Amino acid sequence: MVPYFYFEIIYKSKKSRARVGRIHTPHGIIDTPGFVAVATNGSIKAVDSVMLEQLNQQLIFCNTYHMILHPGANTVAQAGGLHTFINRKQPIITDSGGFQVFSLAYGGVASELKSKGQKDIKNSVLKINENGVIFRSYRDGSLIELTPESSIVAQKKLGADIIIPLDELPPYHINQRALKRCLDRTHRWEKRSLEEHEKNKNNQAIYAVVHGGIDKELRAESCKVLSQLNFDGFAIGGSVGKNREEMIEMLHFTMPRLPEDKPNHLLGIADLPSIEQIIPLGIDTFDSSHPTKLARHGHLLTTQGTKKIEQVRWKHDFTPIDPSCSCYTCANYSIGYIHHLFKAHEATAHTLASIHNIAYMNLLMAEYRKKIIRGEI
Repeated sequence: MVPYFYFEIIYKSKKSRARVGRIHTPHGIIDTPGFVAVATNGSIKAVDSVMLEQLNQQLIFCNTYHMILHPGANTVAQAGGLHTFINRKQPIITDSGGFQVFSLAYGGVASELKSKGQKDIKNSVLKINENGVIFRSYRDGSLIELTPESSIVAQKKLGADIIIPLDELPPYHINQRALKRCLDRTHRWEKRSLEEHEKNKNNQAIYAVVHGGIDKELRAESCKVLSQLNFDGFAIGGSVGKNREEMIEMLHFTMPRLPEDKPNHLLGIADLPSIEQIIPLGIDTFDSSHPTKLARHGHLLTTQGTKKIEQVRWKHDFTPIDPSCSCYTCANYSIGYIHHLFKAHEATAHTLASIHNIAYMNLLMAEYRKKIIRGEI
């Protein structure tokens, strides 16, 4: 009997830790290394699920924190789960919701959680203890308790192919004793999450989250503790450093300590300079809103480098954004027209630019896989 989730290694590089693989899920295959687009509220900003399928965006990342606040996990379950609710046939991964909650507690993304028409809820996180975290909804101020068990229950209702246990995300600037305390509690929470998951696997895989900040001893401990548990894969989380150099150093140390026969995922990092350095380290998948955020700000990724679409130089250019790209945008519109849409503040500009940047990322991933197989990485 074929398992509903398994990882297949196609090729291992002989000059680095890079590898080409396939993650098999109930909703299809994820080729690795692979870029994961972020669909915070069950949608990539400005791009719908049908277009994503045409772009062959194999895996998207939906946010449990936002989905439980609206429309609510029960509502999504009544709709038939996330795949049915958002009309997506390909794989989905959801996080635990912890990242957003602890960002509210320690700072970093709180301002991004507020938009026009929402209440300014102060002191959103009220309590963090062994059981979990109690916080106020940024939408209506209601009290919500998020525990390892309730996060898993919510993700069962959402029905993603890959789910993630609740973890405590401490800030970068934290003393060693406090970091160790957070790590130990995260390991206990992850074990509880796994136990809750195993009550009803629901054809879902669960990834552990490796923590420890940039402390090598704690990263090694986290790899050891979590590798002994029955997780289906591993996500690298927590503070990954104050800059790219610290992150790469941490990954150099961490990656050899993870089981090679299971997939791994780097949480929240997918800018082009980082991707170039993390793929040789053996990272399989990585998520970020960076490419689509760039698109909405008029920065288009091309094989000739990033093009800033609002520059006047593009006004009379009636060729595609990238002559080597065959995406919907490049096949139908000129860069001069996209320039016009941005200058006219038309919403369509964001859609067409985002489509192109997602297409670019997936073509780039295909090229990276070819380079690994050719022995260039």
